[in-house]
This record gives sequence, structure tokens and C-alpha cells, in this order.
Amino acid sequence: MNDNFGPKPWHQTNWDFRAAFNFMFGSAGAGLLVAVAISGAAGNALRAEMLLGMALIGAGLLSVWFEIGRPLRAMNVGFNPFTSWMTRESFAAGLVFALGLAAVWFASLHLAQAAALAALVFAYCQGRILQAAKGIPAWRVPALIWLVFTTALAEGAGLFVALAVLADTPARGALGYFSLALIARVLAWSIYRGGVAKAAVRPALAALDRAGKMLVQLGTVAPLALLLVGWFVPEVARVLMPLAGVAALATGWQFKFVLITRAAYNQGFALPHLPVRGTR
Repeated sequence: MNDNFGPKPWHQTNWDFRAAFNFMFGSAGAGLLVAVAISGAAGNALRAEMLLGMALIGAGLLSVWFEIGRPLRAMNVGFNPFTSWMTRESFAAGLVFALGLAAVWFASLHLAQAAALAALVFAYCQGRILQAAKGIPAWRVPALIWLVFTTALAEGAGLFVALAVLADTPARGALGYFSLALIARVLAWSIYRGGVAKAAVRPALAALDRAGKMLVQLGTVAPLALLLVGWFVPEVARVLMPLAGVAALATGWQFKFVLITRAAYNQGFALPHLPVRGTR
């Protein structure tokens, strides 16, 4: 038996970096598909970005598959659609792949938009998966659902802007959406931090605060400032906008890595009544 088990909270070890990769890669891929649909991309640009978005979702799901001690048990995830958010996530992913591949084949924006709707469901399911882990105070806060969801949108929008500028395709129309996604994410972080303050233990809060500081400063304020400068000084936009996108993506990934691997302390055992020898 683990000597750490007892009333004092201890760090869970069931989910490691491979589980974190699912939330990092999967949400960025889902967010990228949404950004592509909103941007109105067409032709080869649409095909390439749709394929990248689906590849990221696939990489996240594959990392979870590697985490399972007996990978064939992954098939069980398809049998609980009424009780399991993991099952719903897998169904949403299947729909994303089906619609996304059709969009790539036909270079169809309408099919890409349909795939984006499925990607939104996928991102929502990821938030619900974490929030359903009631034994982890840092995860069970309802506000975490929307933090995970808005983080997916911000990461995907940042990735889209960076790729669009590097590939010399139009991106200015996506900058407004990118800015709104960044603002939504930082608001979701603020609400989540207020909700988790009384629930999580001190080491979890310390890890979250360090990651949250980076999310606010490097992942929100800095990208918005870079976008503003690039908007008014087009000569430097080609350099500043990819930096803004990468900053939004990297800080989102770093936050979720910390959330899964460093802030995941359980609540320990609650022992309101202790047995006393010789009494009833």
C-alpha cells in the first residue's frame, strides 16, 4: 500500500504527460478547425489546415491509447455514450474525421464548417471529462469546462494566424476572432481561479498560479499588444502576428500540462468519525 494514502491529499499518478497531450493537441486541433471555418479559407490552404487540425486531434487520442496499460481496452470507450464523456469525445472525433476528410477531398468550406461544429462538441467533451473527475478539486470546478473550451479556441486561432502569415495567405479577417478568443480565455481563467481557490490544496494552487500568470501575461496581454502594433504598423505585422499566435498556443499548452500533471492533487480521505478502541 502507498504510504502517502490517508487524510492528507496526494498527487494522482493515473494520468501523466500522455493524458496531458490529449488535451493539449486535441484542443488545439479542434480550435484550428473552428478558425479555418470562420476564416473562409479555400483551396489548398483549407485542405492543409484541415489536415493539420485532424492530425493534432489524432495525435492527442493516440497518446491516450499509449497510456492505457492494455490498449485493446480502448474499444470499451465506444459502449457508454449515455454515461461517459470519453465515449462522447470519441464519437465527436469520429464525426470530425468523417466531415473533415470530406471537406479536404472536395475542398468544401461548408463541409469544413460542419466539421468545425463537431470540433466544438469535441472541445466541450474534453472539458467535461476533466470536470467529471470529482476526486480532483482542481478539476471538478464547473468553470473548468469553459476554461478548457475557450483555451481550445484561443490555441486554434493562434495557430491559424501563425500559419496564415507564414504561408502568406490572408489572415487579417481572423484577427478579430483571435482577439476575442484570447479575451474569453482570460476571463474564463479568472472565473475558474476564483472557483478553485477554496477547493484545491496549496501546492495545486501554486502550480496553477504560475501557469495562470503566464497565461495572462505571455498568453493574453503580449499577443494582444503584438496584434495591435501589427495592425497599425503593417510593415512589422508579418513578424509580430506569428509571435502572437505561438505565444497563445504555447501558454495554453503549458497551462494544460500543469493542470493535468502538477495540479492534480486529490482531496484525501475524509474521516469525520474515528474509531476508538474499547468504545461503541
